[in-house]
Amino acid sequence: MPRKVLEPRFSVEYLSILDSDGNLDAALEPEISPEQLQTLYRAMLLGRRLDERMVRLQRQGRVGTFAPIKGQEASQMGSVFSLRRTDWMVPSFRETAAMLWRGWPIEKLLLFFAGHLEGGQPAPDQRDLPITIPVATQLPHAVGLAYAAQYRGDDVVVMAFFGDGATSEGDFHEALNFAGVWHVPIVFVCQNNQWAISVPIKKQTHSRTLAQKALAYGLPGIQVDGNDVLAVYAASRDAVEQARAGDGPTLIECVTYRLGVHTTADDPTKYRSEEEVQEWERKDPLTRFAAYLQKKNLLPEGLEQEVDAEIAAAVTRFEAAAAADPLRMFDHVYAEPPPHLVAQREEMRERLRSDNAPPEGEPHPSPPMRGQRSTSRWRN
Repeated sequence: MPRKVLEPRFSVEYLSILDSDGNLDAALEPEISPEQLQTLYRAMLLGRRLDERMVRLQRQGRVGTFAPIKGQEASQMGSVFSLRRTDWMVPSFRETAAMLWRGWPIEKLLLFFAGHLEGGQPAPDQRDLPITIPVATQLPHAVGLAYAAQYRGDDVVVMAFFGDGATSEGDFHEALNFAGVWHVPIVFVCQNNQWAISVPIKKQTHSRTLAQKALAYGLPGIQVDGNDVLAVYAASRDAVEQARAGDGPTLIECVTYRLGVHTTADDPTKYRSEEEVQEWERKDPLTRFAAYLQKKNLLPEGLEQEVDAEIAAAVTRFEAAAAADPLRMFDHVYAEPPPHLVAQREEMRERLRSDNAPPEGEPHPSPPMRGQRSTSRWRN
């Protein structure tokens, strides 16, 4: 019998509104008030300046390893800007700008990367999940949130972030499959920064786009210029409105680039060329958006100094925080701790007590403040 075509050849749309040369497609320009444009730019600048400050803090040993966001500010802010505070945001490990926008204090994020459990705990009224380090494991959880909202009739949308490397994980495919089957209100935002650590996108998939992977699961996918905050916002706004109206999920692929290291433990010069980095630096999302605002006479003066002062004050608060209690590592693992964990906790308690005990006749030392090094080998 002759073969019969069941589905016509698919197509994937690409959206760009403000290109890297500053050319604007006015017909596609989204309606954003001047005040909102300035707020959006400030949030992107805050993400960039905090990122640069955190790199210095890490090199000085004042925070631990983290994943810089430089170059990806438009992908994060253009998408999260479309959410309401009552919506859910599910990050991976590189969404600093988005988390700041959602209300995470700077010092709290610094505490997280300094090893404090409290740094990863959302506020009681905050509809965000904490930072997720394992790749793609947050995506099934995000679909579960969206399913719960749908089941309860809540008027909320879930937005889940991940990188291109996550599309090579089974969790990604399971999440998209369930999202499509259940038709839940979720927007998947893939920040395709071209590299999964040292593995380039061309070695991760034979697909021409990542957006087209959505079609296999029965949901729409769109590719956008991830360094164009206007395009990311327009695509995200439409996807959020569609989800909120009961029309199901969407996958947005933001084509962007990480201008820095994968994490502060990485050396990208080992696997990518300087010419490639320079080519993407010419597409810098912050420079592009600043030029757009300048043409509208909306670029505020002295904003960098204002942002730097905000960051400096937060660093001071972070370093004034008390040192982390090592015993907290045993909390929140089990609802009822098993006997072996209880025994381990008590053993550590005794070792801490013994290590910190002063010589006979001397007062007990006060616990160190954040930024001071304890003499206890368990706190180093």
